[in-house]
Amino acid sequence: MVIWVVASSILSAFVAGGGSYIISRKLSNANQQIQVEQAKAKAKAIEYEAEKLLQESRIKAKDIELEAQQNSDRESARILKEHKANLLLFEKEKLRKTQQIENEICKLEREKSLLSKDRHAFFEEQESLKKLKNTYQEKLEELTQKLSKVAQLTKTEAKNMFLDKIKEEAQLESAKIIREQELNAKEIAKEKANYILAMATSRFAGEFAAERLIHTIVLPSDDLKARIIGKEGRNIKTLEMICGVEIIIDDTPNVIIVSSHNLYRRAIAVETINRLLEDGRIQPARIEEIYKKCSSEFEENVFKEGERVVLDLGLSGIHNDIKRLIGKLRYRASYGQNALAHSIEVANLAGIIAAELGGDCLLATRAGLLHDIGKARTHDFKGTHVELGAEIARRYNEPPVVLNAILSHHGNEEIKSIEAAAVCAADALSAARPGARREILENYLRRVSEIEKIATSKMGVLHAYAINSGREVRVIVKSEDISDDESYILAREIAKDIESRVQYPGEVKVSVIRETRAYATAE
Repeated sequence: MVIWVVASSILSAFVAGGGSYIISRKLSNANQQIQVEQAKAKAKAIEYEAEKLLQESRIKAKDIELEAQQNSDRESARILKEHKANLLLFEKEKLRKTQQIENEICKLEREKSLLSKDRHAFFEEQESLKKLKNTYQEKLEELTQKLSKVAQLTKTEAKNMFLDKIKEEAQLESAKIIREQELNAKEIAKEKANYILAMATSRFAGEFAAERLIHTIVLPSDDLKARIIGKEGRNIKTLEMICGVEIIIDDTPNVIIVSSHNLYRRAIAVETINRLLEDGRIQPARIEEIYKKCSSEFEENVFKEGERVVLDLGLSGIHNDIKRLIGKLRYRASYGQNALAHSIEVANLAGIIAAELGGDCLLATRAGLLHDIGKARTHDFKGTHVELGAEIARRYNEPPVVLNAILSHHGNEEIKSIEAAAVCAADALSAARPGARREILENYLRRVSEIEKIATSKMGVLHAYAINSGREVRVIVKSEDISDDESYILAREIAKDIESRVQYPGEVKVSVIRETRAYATAE
C-alpha cells in the first residue's frame, strides 16, 4: 500500500513536471512568435519611414534642382541684359567717337581749304607788291628827273630830298598805324583774356572752407574738465607738451578750446582728446599711447589724401614723398583759405587756361598743384614757401616748367612758359575770388595806408584816396603843376611803385584826376 502511494506520488510529480515543461515551452514559443511579429512590424515601419524619407529627399532634390534652374535662368537673363546694355552703350560710344572723328576731319578739311585760299591770296599779294614796287621805282625815277630839271638839282640831291620827305610822311603814318594797332591789340588781348578767364572759372567751381586757429571740443559733462586737467595739472601739461598745442579751459560750461597755428598738430591733438574722452582713461601714459596711434593714422591718411588728389587730377609720376606733402596741405591755411583746396583750384584753372592758350594742360595742372607745395614744410624748416617748394621740385626731379611756376608765381623768377603764366594767373584768380580769403583788419588798414602814402609822395599830388577795399586809388593833382600828358606818366609811376612795394590780391586801379577851374567876377 505504501509502495502504491509512493509510486502514485512519483507519477503525479512526473506528470505535473512534464505539464509544466510543456506549458513553459509553449509560452516561450508564443513569446518568440510575438517578438518576431514585433520585429517584422518594426522592420516594416522602418522600411516605410525610409521610403517616405527617400521620397521627401527626391522631392527636395527636384525643388532644389528647379530653383537652381530658375536662378540660372534669371542670372543668364540678367547677364544677357547687361551684355545687351553694354553692347548698346559701346555702339553709342562708337557712334559718338565716329561722329567726332568725322567732325574733326571736316574741320581739318575746312582749315585746309582756308589755308589753301590764304596761301593763294598771299602769293597774289606778293605779286601785287612786286608790281607796286616796280611802279614805285619807275615813278620815283620819273619824279627825280623832273625835280632835277625844275630846281636845277642833281639827280642825287633830288632823290635824297624826295626820300627825306617820303621818310617823314612814312614815320608819321607808321606812328598812327602803330597807335591804332596797339589799341586794337589791347582790346583783342583784353577780350581774349576775359574769355579765357570766364571759360576757366565757369568750368571749375571749388569749395571754400575758412580755417581758424582754434577748435572747440564739446564735453558730455563739465566734470570731465577736472579729469583732463588731472592731479596738479599733469594731464593737461602732458597733452600740451606731447601735442604741441595750447589747451584753454575757462568758465564756459562743457567746452574746452584747442589752439595752435599748426593745423596738423591741432587736428592730431583734437583727435587724441576725443579718443581719450571715449576711452575714459585719462592719464599721462595713456595720453602718450593714444597720441602715437593718432599720429601714425594721420600720416597714413595724409598720404592717401595726396594720392587721391593726384589720381583725381589725372597726374602720374609724382613721388610718394610729394604725395604725402600734398596731403599735409589740407592742414595748412593762408588768410583763412585752405592750402590744399587752393592748390586744387589753381591746378584746375591753370589746366583750363593753358589748354585755351595752346599749352600743355596736364603739365600746367601739375605745376598748379605743386606751386605752393613748400607751405607743407614751412612749420618745420626755415625759408619761404617758394624757396622750400623749389628745393622739393629740384630734389624729386620735377619738370623745369613746375620749378619755374613755383619761383615765378611770387616774382622770384621771370615766367618762361605758357604753363607757368597760366599758374600765375590761376593763383591770382583763386586768391582774389570774393570770399576765398579772410584778411585781418590791421593788415588791410596798413595796405590802404601804404597805397595812399605812395600816391601822396609824388610831386604835384594834392590828395589820394584808396577806395573799393584798396583795389582802386584816386589821385587828385594840381592842374598848374601836372599837365594832361604828365598825368598818364604819373599814373604809371604810382602803379609801378604799388606793384613793387605793396602785397595785395588781384589788381589796384590808379586814377589820376586833373581839374582846371576858372573863376571870374562880373561887377
